[in-house]
Formats: sequence, C-alpha cells, structure tokens
Amino acid sequence: MSEPTSNQPIPLSVVLPATQEELPYDDGIPMESERHVLQMQLLIETLRLQWADRQDFYIGGNMFVYFSLEQVRKDFRGPDVFVVLGVPKRERKSWVVWEEGKGLDVVIELLSESTAQQDKTEKKQIYQNQLRVPEYFWFDPFNPEDLAGFALCKGIYEPLAPDTQGRFVSQQLGLTLIRWHGTYRDVTATWLRWATLDGDLLPTSQEQAIQAEQRAERLAAQLRAMGIEPQGDRYSS
Repeated sequence: MSEPTSNQPIPLSVVLPATQEELPYDDGIPMESERHVLQMQLLIETLRLQWADRQDFYIGGNMFVYFSLEQVRKDFRGPDVFVVLGVPKRERKSWVVWEEGKGLDVVIELLSESTAQQDKTEKKQIYQNQLRVPEYFWFDPFNPEDLAGFALCKGIYEPLAPDTQGRFVSQQLGLTLIRWHGTYRDVTATWLRWATLDGDLLPTSQEQAIQAEQRAERLAAQLRAMGIEPQGDRYSS
C-alpha cells in the first residue's frame, strides 16, 4: 500500500477544529457602561497609534477568545482588552488559539459590580491555568483604586507591585499602565492608560493633533523672532 501524500483528501471521519469563520463572535451582551466602552477604546486606540508602524501584533477588545474545543461549547466570553505579540496585524472576528498557533500575552479586565467577582476568581484561573497568559491586569473605571496586576511565574500568578509612581510595568510590552485624570471623548474621569517606561503617555489621536498644532505654533514663533513671516508652507523675510 502506498503512503498517503499531502494531496490526498482528508478522510470524512476526521473532524477538523472550527475556524473563526465558523465560530460565534457575538453574544449580544453589551458592555457594562459608556465609561467601560470608552476605557476599552482608549487602551486600544493609543497602543495602535504607538505601534502604527509595527506589523507583528494584535490588540482586541470585548471579543471571544477560543482556546479549547470544550470551551467552544461553554460559550466563554473573552477579555475586555488583550494583546498578542508576534502575529500578523489584521482584522479578526474572534481569537482562535488553535488557528493562530498563539495565545494571549497580556489581558486587561475592566471591573464592574456584576463582573468583579468573576474577573478576580474564575477568569483569573482560566487565564492562569488554561490560557497561561503571562500578564493579567484588572481595573475598575468607577473605582480607580482597584487596579492590580499579576505575572505568571512557574505557572502561578504572582502579584505585581506598583513602582514608586504607582505604575504597573508590563514586561511583555515594555510599557507601563498608569492612572490618569483627564478628559477623553468629553468624559472627565480617572482613566487607565499606557505610558512609556520614561513616563510619557501614549497619546490619543486628538492629543497627537494638538501636539502637532503646538509644534507648528512654536516653529512659527521662532521664525517670526528671526524676521521670517510664515505663510502656509512657505516663508518670507
């Protein structure tokens, strides 16, 4: 009997794992509040802008993460924010571990009265024991003091201690998570934000536009001090 080749059809008795095109990607359950939605968007927006030139990561939010065939039937709802490194940057309907060949590197859960207990117990155990996520953080948008981080050490989550500035360092991403009081999309609150190890906030698109305008104004002032009058993209003396 000849050996099977890669061109031979797969026997009908073999059941292949489902792909993201075949799995549910919407459970119809909305986020807890407008602030939860905005907090999720703030974390996703700023990291995407910071890494705009990178093609080797994915950041998602409030979407299904499938990690086992048993879990498919249990209809597990995914994390509020997660980051995966070393994968192509492209659109996904859901994150399917067996399809991607890669699990999650960082997870952030946004707590609420209805989810806090589950996020701190059941989900934490799933991220530790089954998904083995290297770093796990939680944050309560309405109680900013409730911020915690954990790093996987020999298969067990060890609590992360904030640094002297109250920041939690993500070794996986080379960034920090900080509390920042300010206004994002017309809502003033204390937000969880990404920052560099030097303490610089990863800016939103609006903040980038403001910074660009401020740089242009400073340049115009310098030119006027030199006797050069800015005129659009040209200058006249």
